[in-house]
Amino acid sequence: MRTFVFLLVSSILFLTGCSVNPVTGKRELMMVSSAQEIAMGQQSYAPMQQSQGGVYDVDPALTNYVRSVGTRVAAQSGVSLPYEFVVLNNSVPNAWALPGGKIAINRGLLTELGSEAELAAVLGHEAVHAAARHTAQQISRSQIMQVGVAATAMASSGSDYGNLLAGGAGMVAQLSLSKYGRGAELESDRYGMQYMSMAGYDPTGAVALQKTFVRLSEDRQSDWLSGLFASHPPSQERVEANIATAASLPPGGRSGKDEFQAVMRKTMSTIPAYKAYDDGRKALAEDKVDQALSLANTALGLYGEEAHFHALRGDARLAADKYDMAITNYNRAITRRDDFFYYHLQRGVANKELGRTDNAVTDLNRSIELLPTAPAHFALGNIAEERGDLPVAIGHYKVVAKSGGDYGKAATAALVRLELPTNPGAYIARGCDADGSGNLIVSVRNDTQVAITGVQVAVSYADSAGRTVQQRYSIAGQIPSGQVASVNTGMGPFTPGSSCPVEVVAAQIVN
Repeated sequence: MRTFVFLLVSSILFLTGCSVNPVTGKRELMMVSSAQEIAMGQQSYAPMQQSQGGVYDVDPALTNYVRSVGTRVAAQSGVSLPYEFVVLNNSVPNAWALPGGKIAINRGLLTELGSEAELAAVLGHEAVHAAARHTAQQISRSQIMQVGVAATAMASSGSDYGNLLAGGAGMVAQLSLSKYGRGAELESDRYGMQYMSMAGYDPTGAVALQKTFVRLSEDRQSDWLSGLFASHPPSQERVEANIATAASLPPGGRSGKDEFQAVMRKTMSTIPAYKAYDDGRKALAEDKVDQALSLANTALGLYGEEAHFHALRGDARLAADKYDMAITNYNRAITRRDDFFYYHLQRGVANKELGRTDNAVTDLNRSIELLPTAPAHFALGNIAEERGDLPVAIGHYKVVAKSGGDYGKAATAALVRLELPTNPGAYIARGCDADGSGNLIVSVRNDTQVAITGVQVAVSYADSAGRTVQQRYSIAGQIPSGQVASVNTGMGPFTPGSSCPVEVVAAQIVN
């Protein structure tokens, strides 16, 4: 059997083959094609931006500057990818790359950099992750691991806003944000420095950058630990490697310190406003509603152009059940930035609370177009259920049930309530065994989160004329969540291990 497992995995490796890493020239296992990578990146790029604060659009000159630096550095890779660069409206210091060259850097990381060369080092590093297909390598290893697990089983068988995502959305994105291996990080540092040097930048900018990261990691700043360091862990080894790489490259090059500071002037001036906003978000999460509202007002007083600040004010009023006032705030946010899912989601929730269901449905559907989230689908399920449109309600609840967390549990409970009477087999497992006389015993397991009763099973068998008929049996009493109950049908003979001719045909929730 071990030979079978080895041959199974080897066959998959043979069929997929190895490919040449376009950056290093090494032959590596790759189960994802370049076309698939590009498609995955394109599919995930917009949802990733939405789930991490949306585009930072109040300083378009900064975005253009970042795009120009990134394009200049990425062009040195020699790898033809549809590179894109975006600045995200997020205070957490972070940067990431999706397959196919879709790259983002947070406002919070930009405010920590000191020069254009340091920016080139960050973007060059991310460009290597894309060009060297590091995420595809992770996916390939994951698939092989899954195959190995499945094969071993055969042989032995004798979730910022990301936590709102619905169902299985963002799986590629999650993999892209996961921790890269030591080899991938060193590889991205080395080739990223080569790219920035070829683009005319001073490669020592990457050394200074990595030294800063090591210092901040030793200080254990929580925002850094939850941001860049989670997926790009710094180390003294990386500092030493960067020093060696810089020594091997032509000396000199552009630092761009004055140019960087000039283009960052507006964004740097807004740091106190975003600090108040971030503190307000934290206060709201701790149910300190008045404090959150005060901090939202402080942020707006410092910088009134930012839509997020109006949304925070709306959230504080929504938490205080001041729905009309909350809608006014969300309207102001949407006027400033119509293409961010969260404002539409929250306005939809407020409209639902006021009984304005048509407006709520419009808002919630618009939010889902931008980013499918559990709260939006759950609210739409509630509205559909209230309107008596049960198929639509069930469809929304099924999406949410895959998400886990509180919304997932609530959606699962709603599905049980709506579907158990008509589709009990989806929620109740059944099995067959025999008693000492060979008579059929039917067992059922309650896989719901609530107690059930009135369970009936139907046993199919062939009568004397060869026709298939059914005999129903009731299982008495209540069955708590996760528990098993049985009924002896008296029918036989039944051979254990043979096909179980039983269907669960009725059940109801205990009131």
